[in-house]
Amino acid sequence: MRRIGLLAIGCAAVVLAGCGSSAGGSGTAHGSVDVLYAGSLVSLMRNQIGPEFTSATGYSVSGISAGSTALATQIKGKVHAGDVFISANPDVNASLEGSANGNWVSWYATFASSGLVLGYNPKSKFAADLRSKPWYQVITEPGFRLGTTDPATDPKGKLAAQALTDTAASQSLPALARITQDQSTILPEETLVGRLQAGQLDAGFFYRSEAVAAKIQTVPLAGVDLKATYTVTVLNHAPHEKAAEAFVAYLLGPKGQAVLEKDGFDLVKPATATGSGVPSALGTILSGS
Repeated sequence: MRRIGLLAIGCAAVVLAGCGSSAGGSGTAHGSVDVLYAGSLVSLMRNQIGPEFTSATGYSVSGISAGSTALATQIKGKVHAGDVFISANPDVNASLEGSANGNWVSWYATFASSGLVLGYNPKSKFAADLRSKPWYQVITEPGFRLGTTDPATDPKGKLAAQALTDTAASQSLPALARITQDQSTILPEETLVGRLQAGQLDAGFFYRSEAVAAKIQTVPLAGVDLKATYTVTVLNHAPHEKAAEAFVAYLLGPKGQAVLEKDGFDLVKPATATGSGVPSALGTILSGS
């Protein structure tokens, strides 16, 4: 887990952000928003949504990326005083709801999903095999370096373990099930893309949208239909509430949605709210609020 400085943000949410704009289109708002987000969104946040939101609104953005479950634990433990939480699994929000969990979340919006795929390094000696043979055979070949994330802290790691276990059973390949017990394959989610691109891995489990954003070549997981479902919320007790609302409005607005669609996300149109207490400024863009 690491803290990532993102360029300042925004103007799909000019009114929400309370900002004006100059003839050049740059925002005039001041302040920042702290976004805690799933590690699979690093490229999206650092290179697209973050800088574009800043340009539109003038708000600066700082971000912390990690596995969604790990982030929720850190929020509960008051390790981070975040404003916005983006999870890759709706169930994670439940761990932050109610008085017993600190009342950090009272509502969330489901806005997109993305299927699990196997991303690979085209310079890997196994690249040709991955393009021509079943993925579940190739990753068990001697010397294959596979990367995944921790099922205990990251929804993607949990889905990857399920893909391996289910395929081991359906294809009668116990070697696949053994991979789930290999701790050397487990890496921090926010470093997985970099390790693959640097040639430290032959392949890894990614979401399709994550691979598109990072320009990673992929092969489908034949026989597997698993996906991430992304949610966003403004955390209760958010130090920068107005900036947080402006960020969510931008993400779920036309410009943010266009970026998500370009990166291969399957959008929920309109984003669907679950729970109560949605800020009035966001009610018009959320179904069910």
